[in-house]
Amino acid sequence: MAEKNTVTVIGGGLAGCEASWQLAQRGIKVNLFEMKPKKYTPAHKFEGLAELVCSNSLKASRLESSAGLLKEEMRRLGSLIVPCAEETSVEAGGALAVDREKFSLLVTDKIKSHENINIISEEVKEIPDGNVIIATGPLTSDELSKDIDRICGNKLSFFDAVAPIVSFESLDKNLVFFASRYDRGDADYINCPMNKEEYARFYNELINAESAELKDFDKKAFKVYEGCMPIEVLAKRGEDTMRFGPLKPVGLIDKRTGKRPYAVVQLRKENREGTMYNLVGFQTNLKFGEQKRVFSMITGLENAEFLRYGVMHRNFFIDSPKLLKPTFEMKTRSGLFFAGQMTGVEGYIESAMSGIIAGINMYCRITGKNPLILPRETMTGALTAYISDEFVTDFQPMGCNMGILPELGTRIKDKKLKYGAYAERALKALDESLARFNNENNS
Repeated sequence: MAEKNTVTVIGGGLAGCEASWQLAQRGIKVNLFEMKPKKYTPAHKFEGLAELVCSNSLKASRLESSAGLLKEEMRRLGSLIVPCAEETSVEAGGALAVDREKFSLLVTDKIKSHENINIISEEVKEIPDGNVIIATGPLTSDELSKDIDRICGNKLSFFDAVAPIVSFESLDKNLVFFASRYDRGDADYINCPMNKEEYARFYNELINAESAELKDFDKKAFKVYEGCMPIEVLAKRGEDTMRFGPLKPVGLIDKRTGKRPYAVVQLRKENREGTMYNLVGFQTNLKFGEQKRVFSMITGLENAEFLRYGVMHRNFFIDSPKLLKPTFEMKTRSGLFFAGQMTGVEGYIESAMSGIIAGINMYCRITGKNPLILPRETMTGALTAYISDEFVTDFQPMGCNMGILPELGTRIKDKKLKYGAYAERALKALDESLARFNNENNS
């Protein structure tokens, strides 16, 4: 049985390593369970910790990008992953890309050599008692998945397709209109009307667009996926199929013509502030470039800024807005935290970030200190708020993007200057929050 102040971290990926590091650096003993090399998931091949199974890129480095901003916030929070990535980086233009094996080996060496971390190469099949951080990722083993399902009740595990998200600011307001079908309730949807010719052009490009290739372990899971059909698959079933599905115009009047459109694409608010909207029914497996090209043909989306492209893959994540606090601790079980992609943060650095926050807040819980909850002006705080926002009802994973940050209050047309202003505000808010956090907990 673990000592009272010993933490069990399950999963040796980016999130599990970051959580373990944050705790160990603060003097907390950690038992880090990683089932490799005794057992591997279908995606993992390398023996080391923090294995990157898809791209070797940790996205853009420039501070005026969402990924660059998030990495800088992580540095200031004491990240293990970011400096290891920089030390093992390879040339990749403006991105931070790494030599996979060197990166994994460096992280593994640092974790193994830390006096407060004990690595246990065993598969965990049931959630243990005590202080626990679960960071097993989207390919969590079947037996542990069942126990997570038991304790959460709202676990989602399926072959998943996600619709793109665009920024409200980038929409052409002269071409779209707010309305609900038959004017029932509030005008909650943005409607993008198409005439017959516009629809025909869009349909033809959509059915001929290039899809992303599925990985082998995703292909095996594809047979269980049917309830969330990609829009391009639906379109190929017939030219009018979309018009009787997500693009049906029934109950809507185009304000430009005073008539019902031939087809309508609806956008639904993604966050409380209304800065992000998702394309309703547009789950897709098209390549990102094809999504940008084809979906920009939709009325009002000609210059749309895509904050998240649609993806399709085997996924495993919990319904975090109902289950987790912004500290990543479970609402109904004290001492049980989740971290990584299973919480609904999408991407390498986002997963690592969640491990940092979970580790810090586990330390705060153990030592009786105030938790660290960063403001939404920071990229870390915005992502944390998103995965714990009860307003989000149709929860889907989200990666870092400038659209989840609160608006600046002043309009800046130049995108680089605007994003630079977001970054400057974020880092100022982060430094002030950390100063308050340290003062409160050290007084």
